[in-house]
Amino acid sequence: MGNVGRITVVGMGPGDFGSMTVEAWETMQRAEHLVLRTAVHPTAEEMKRRGVSFSSYDEQYESAENFEALYSFIADDLIRRAKAGEEIVYAVPGSPLVAERTVVLLRERAGKENVPLAVLPGMSFSEPLCARLGIDPVEGLLIMDAADLDRLPMDWPTGLIVTQVYSPAVASEAKLALMEFLPDEYEIVVAQHIGLPEESVRRVPLYMLDRQPGIDHLTSLFVPPLPQASRFDFSPLVDIMRQLRAPGGCPWDRVQTPESLRKHILEEAYEVVEAIDLKDPHLLVEELGDLLLQIVFQARIAEEADAFSMQDVVDGITEKLVRRHPHIFGDVQVSDAAGVLANWEAIKRQEKPERKSRLDGVPKDLPALSAAAKLQGKAADVGFDWPDVAPVLDKCREEWRELLAAMEEKDAGHIEEELGDLLFAVVNLSRFLKVNSELALLAANRKFKRRFRFVEEKVEASGGDWKKFTLDELDGFWNEAKRAENQEKL
Repeated sequence: MGNVGRITVVGMGPGDFGSMTVEAWETMQRAEHLVLRTAVHPTAEEMKRRGVSFSSYDEQYESAENFEALYSFIADDLIRRAKAGEEIVYAVPGSPLVAERTVVLLRERAGKENVPLAVLPGMSFSEPLCARLGIDPVEGLLIMDAADLDRLPMDWPTGLIVTQVYSPAVASEAKLALMEFLPDEYEIVVAQHIGLPEESVRRVPLYMLDRQPGIDHLTSLFVPPLPQASRFDFSPLVDIMRQLRAPGGCPWDRVQTPESLRKHILEEAYEVVEAIDLKDPHLLVEELGDLLLQIVFQARIAEEADAFSMQDVVDGITEKLVRRHPHIFGDVQVSDAAGVLANWEAIKRQEKPERKSRLDGVPKDLPALSAAAKLQGKAADVGFDWPDVAPVLDKCREEWRELLAAMEEKDAGHIEEELGDLLFAVVNLSRFLKVNSELALLAANRKFKRRFRFVEEKVEASGGDWKKFTLDELDGFWNEAKRAENQEKL
């Protein structure tokens, strides 16, 4: 094998020729093989006029499947040529040290292949953009490629610069990604051709991003940081709970224990479910807040006992989500939601080797209907299940007949047993019908309350004496309520 060549990476600057460093220019002038990631850059034309020859990867832009594939091809090609003995100067727009994916890939491959690599610093587009906008990067700045906005953290704390917004289609995708976090009217900055005579810096609402004229390879965005008060932050809630529990705080909050708060956690969880069923977003916000309060409350009591903190709770669930989603954060392949669930359960079993039975892990305080569904589901996971719904219906009929027989015997213990078997069979039926039995019964309870309240109003309108009405008359009010509800659904 011959001598291995060397790769030197330089930056072409953000725009005009004057923004390139002297070191980069002299390195390119001396280059044996000068290769540009793209010649679609103002500096490239000036280099031609000054007699510097080069090649570029512009043809690959048309044939590559996506940018990641293109950047990987460029890195592999440069490494291949260097291993063949070529001395290469590789020039990229802006700075090679800022938002340049090919350089990241080159570093990785050069280290593995023992290819000498030098990266010379240069000016990126961010410096003149910060100068135009009056931004001090010391206050924090996040820089991302438009193609990577799906990785944007939920609560990024700084201003955001988005690079490579090179077409209206990319601008549209960037707009939709940012709208996941920001209001449609949120003001952003569209920066085009920074440092060139035709430079343009415009402030526009986010929803207008992809409607801007002249979007091209020299287009970037600046997204100002959200006002602090608008950020997602646990700190105010945690601080308030700390104050309530402190000496001189709220007497009621100070005497609470994890055990005394158990019932409140259950109540708040059911109120969240009710808000979801009512499809009331304002109520859901309130009830989710009440449930979150219970979580912070428990964490604060634990922190006072030096057991764990709220940060431990957040870190724990974050790490668990990453561990149990290797198809997102690792290299595991799954084809559908069923595969995700199967993988989740397999990982859970590895994490909890103390569980000896397949039925372990069902909380003892879970409501009976939910617990039955959990037990049946765990058994079904290992194949202990009916093949379809027909035998489940037969089982329900069988348990109904056994309950009737127990009632004939007038044996209270046997009646309770057979009624339990019937309920267990009905839960199994609901599982096959893809209906949550707990939620179905909650909905039935709410329906009963609505219709009974209608009956109450009828009785109250007639003087309020229930004894004056026969059961048939009360049942008539009930049917009237039922008809009214059915009419509303039409």
